[in-house]
Amino acid sequence: MSRIAARFDALRHSGRKALVPFITAGDPSLEATVPVMHALVEAGADVLELGVPFSDPMADGPTIQLSSERALARGGGNAHVFDCVRRFRERDTETPVVLMGYLNPVEIRGPERHAREAAEAGVDGLLLVDLPPEEAAGLREPFAAAGLDLVLLAAPTTDAARMRRLLAEASGYLYYVSIAGVTGASDRLDPQAVARHLAEVRGDSPVPVVVGFGIRDADSAAAVARAADGVVIGSALVSLLAEASDADDAAARARAFLAPIRTALDR
Repeated sequence: MSRIAARFDALRHSGRKALVPFITAGDPSLEATVPVMHALVEAGADVLELGVPFSDPMADGPTIQLSSERALARGGGNAHVFDCVRRFRERDTETPVVLMGYLNPVEIRGPERHAREAAEAGVDGLLLVDLPPEEAAGLREPFAAAGLDLVLLAAPTTDAARMRRLLAEASGYLYYVSIAGVTGASDRLDPQAVARHLAEVRGDSPVPVVVGFGIRDADSAAAVARAADGVVIGSALVSLLAEASDADDAAARARAFLAPIRTALDR
């Protein structure tokens, strides 16, 4: 059983919801990434989504766009991302790590090489924001051969036929985008609308369904989690980390931010 499957199985048996924080590798500094990853786990993270810095992050709002630009300026490319996961695995061999990024870097390296190096580093899955299911066939086989889950995205605008395809090909978990638009904490989030959309999706899904985009604090996370298997929170955390003075401060900020969200979900 993969780390992702094992973690969600344990959560299901304990009646808890998954808390999945997102951070950009290399921001607020190259040195801060691994300490922040450990701090998030200590504060109650179940799965870590590690953003791969990219020069044209089309699905991201300004907060994550700027974090990606800062990370790239420091040299936070794929080599740094894989190195962070390797160093994280020196202390933590259980928490699943999913890389969230874009297709171009995978194509440049080649799917087989990228999958092999990611798996060797200790990565459990990849979520490629700009990879539609129609173009995923060439990646699915090398990713599966390396033991990596290819996490797919669904949205409120996904029609029934496309949703059936996504669910048939789902691996690890399904990432449900709560609002049409880009990433970012938002007051447009409507937990009741999310719940209506998720009722049918979760009933048909062979994998857990987690919700991201627009979740900004403990209240919004708890409201959405009632209808989902877990929640992803990113931009609000990334924004807070951007103000950190050093790696220790970044880890402290991450821990303080996530702990009350964990408490709200468990409540």
